[in-house]
Amino acid sequence: MGAGEIVKDRVRVVIAEDSVLLREGLTRLLTDRGHDVVAGVGDGVALIKTITELAAQDELPDVVVADVRMPPTHTDEGVRAAVQLRKSHPELGVLVLSQYVEERYATELLAGSSRGVGYLLKDRVAEVREFVDAVVRVAQGGTALDPEVVAQLLGRSRKQHVLAGLTPREREVLGLMAEGRTNSAIARQLVVSDGAVEKHVSNIFLKLGLSPSDGDHRRVLAVLTYLNS
Repeated sequence: MGAGEIVKDRVRVVIAEDSVLLREGLTRLLTDRGHDVVAGVGDGVALIKTITELAAQDELPDVVVADVRMPPTHTDEGVRAAVQLRKSHPELGVLVLSQYVEERYATELLAGSSRGVGYLLKDRVAEVREFVDAVVRVAQGGTALDPEVVAQLLGRSRKQHVLAGLTPREREVLGLMAEGRTNSAIARQLVVSDGAVEKHVSNIFLKLGLSPSDGDHRRVLAVLTYLNS
């Protein structure tokens, strides 16, 4: 940082990455830009233990940055830890990094809510500003999804072409959904009733062809459609 530079949106981060070199590199990227890396761990068990201890001390970080694959098997330890943390600490932002798009893991991570969640390919870390912006956005309850993740999930859901049918207000509601806001938060932002928002959301699902059988994934797939527009 330059002398006298004011850091906006300072966030507290825990990094889970088994490569010491990459973990230290991520730490340096974030601390150089004024953010606080409060812990760094090398596996999913240590990540959950660290977050549990910090939460017990009332020092829960704003966001976890975790590799999808970590010891001991280097398969899905990181994302399983991330999913567990999202359930036990819904207010905790989770940004996972992966070598390539793993659709099953992305869907599992996004299930239920897109608030405070991110999934990026490791190649994006080289785009320093975008990576740091993604960390901050997820820490603040927003969404940060790699374009390739979006493209693959949308390819499966086949919803790419239907945004044109939404009204301006429905697009506005969908945009706020993409920021990770709940229906109640959207209602406050737009100064309308919760019922009005629920009606808009139902219309969005209908127009995007997302049936009730899609369950909780409807909200995620609607947001993905918006992000790819």
